Amino acid sequence: MRPALESAARWALRTLFRTLSVQETGLHHLENLRETDTPAIFVLWHGRLLPLIHAHRHRNTVVLVSEHRDGEYLTRLLHHFGFETVRGSSTRGGVRGLKGLVRAAHEGRNLAITPDGPRGPNRELKLGALTLARMTGLPLVPVGVGVTRSWQARSWDGFLVPKPFSTVRVSYGAPSFVPRDATRDQTQAVLESLEAGMMDLSAQVGHAFEEARSP
Repeated sequence: MRPALESAARWALRTLFRTLSVQETGLHHLENLRETDTPAIFVLWHGRLLPLIHAHRHRNTVVLVSEHRDGEYLTRLLHHFGFETVRGSSTRGGVRGLKGLVRAAHEGRNLAITPDGPRGPNRELKLGALTLARMTGLPLVPVGVGVTRSWQARSWDGFLVPKPFSTVRVSYGAPSFVPRDATRDQTQAVLESLEAGMMDLSAQVGHAFEEARSP
């Protein structure tokens, strides 16, 4: 993206974000972790990233961003709103990305990962998040995101863009842990439970799975 266009896009997002309000539920799950100084691995669907950039800006969070070409712009955008990033994914640079997240976890940082990214399938949870939880010992915290009024892109992830003066609804689920010595069956059980929990949270905030629709 050209610098002038990128600058205009940031200005438009800052202007949009100033009009939004945020409602958060399930905060007691995060408060319990804070009491023990335990960072979290936030798990969210790829298509719900933009509303969470607004809701979670400047909260000491490191985000995993893919090494695909469009990841470079997303990286700069996240930095602009107070996040740090590591680059990698399940398809490109996966080991490097995982190592970067592990280092951030050891520094006491919260982590964020989109387990259906970078190219889908939409809302299909891959094992990367569970591998990260097993390696770090940190809890996986599912996040549901909905917006009272929004545009939804006709893309593989149904990318959600809040409309001005809408409300971003964020709901946090109960943390789940993956034992370092977890068996394949135990890991699969956590994956299925986490995926179901994320679907439930999406329904609670008003954005259950649906086909992408044009703006």
